[in-house]
Amino acid sequence: MTAAAIYGCAGHRLTEDERAFFAEARPWGFILFRRNIDTPEQVRALTTEMRAVLGDPDAPILIDQEGGRVQRMGPPHWPKYPPGNAYLEATNEMDRARALTRLGARLMAHDLKEVGVTVDLLPVLDVPVPGAHDIVGDRAYGQDPQTVALLGRAAAEGLLAGGVLPCIKHMPGHGRAFADSHKDLPTVRADFETLDAWDFAPFKALSDMPLAMTAHIVFTAVDGKRPATQSKAAVRLMREHLGFSGLILTDDLSMQALSGDLSQRAQRALKAGCDVVLHCNGDLQEMQAVAEATDRLKGKARARAEAALARIVRSPEPLDVTAAHARFFQAMGGRLDVAKGPDVGEAQA
Repeated sequence: MTAAAIYGCAGHRLTEDERAFFAEARPWGFILFRRNIDTPEQVRALTTEMRAVLGDPDAPILIDQEGGRVQRMGPPHWPKYPPGNAYLEATNEMDRARALTRLGARLMAHDLKEVGVTVDLLPVLDVPVPGAHDIVGDRAYGQDPQTVALLGRAAAEGLLAGGVLPCIKHMPGHGRAFADSHKDLPTVRADFETLDAWDFAPFKALSDMPLAMTAHIVFTAVDGKRPATQSKAAVRLMREHLGFSGLILTDDLSMQALSGDLSQRAQRALKAGCDVVLHCNGDLQEMQAVAEATDRLKGKARARAEAALARIVRSPEPLDVTAAHARFFQAMGGRLDVAKGPDVGEAQA
């Protein structure tokens, strides 16, 4: 039995208590954060250990590897990658920006694949508006829906070519939020037509992607009471209006935008129509509470999960990594250290 959940762990290796819990709870997959990252050898041993506990060599292992403020694997063992907005800024030309975005994602996929990570929570498809909270900020590929959609697709294609699944986020859009959902529940009061033309547009354009992550945001034009993660109306909009038929993951259940205990948060998300719940901080007691409320992955949700994993390319597109790195970082020039806005650290993506 596979549960409709994804969990983190506390450190560089699984503890005995974590092993026992995961073996019993049998999550669909795992997620890694900086607290889990040391050397390539250590990360590879951890991902191998996680899959061994489940007896599933194909169990997905996720990470937030965007570049900029959100990069769990970084120097000295892995390159520092730029934030989303740096690609177009470095080129000032869309075709070149698309090629660079794809190449950057292809290189990240190589890094991830080498240590056993098979899902990157990228691309960010949020489109910022003036005055919005800068939790998205420079993570966005551009300041308009068309740019975000074009570069977001380039990033997704780079990941897929490297044998790593992309996950579009934060559906149906986080760019208009005037609060950080890690700390508060944002409420967006824009009318439906405005949302549809701006916030929703990139998600429509990439509705063919295998995975999506929800936003912990109330959209009054869709559901005035519940955040999208826990709203039947919002999930129905994702399926029917945005046309997304892939696997829907929640954003982290431990974020303060959600109310209630962890069991209630998980129940509400699954009841709303999310396929899989995500718990990130590695707290064993909290994970146990999520597990109590999480049923097995079955029916349409299981079929969507299987379809997503089937899109992993077993033989990645050929790449001369050394030459590609040199070409990429030369093209990006001095823009690799550009990172504006609050640090998005542990369990914050």
